Amino acid sequence: MVRTDAKGLSTEKLKDLARRGAEAVVKELRAEIVAIERTFPELGLPTRRRALRRSVKEATLRTHRMSAAARKAVSERMKKYWAERRKARAKIR
Repeated sequence: MVRTDAKGLSTEKLKDLARRGAEAVVKELRAEIVAIERTFPELGLPTRRRALRRSVKEATLRTHRMSAAARKAVSERMKKYWAERRKARAKIR
């Protein structure tokens, strides 16, 4: 059974209309923000956030690859680490 209000609209239809209205308002507000930031660029992102955005973008562009020697060193360290963990856990039991 579908619930309706006094004007005969179902609750699903009302929610859909409300969602569409909210989406339209958000779209208008975003367009207005863009227009204001273009007119007054100093009101845009704070310099710290701009710097953060730039550094994140640069970080994603760089790729660091581990050399075979570095991989081997990490592997040996982790094997030693886990062996010690297993030994400590065996002492507890």
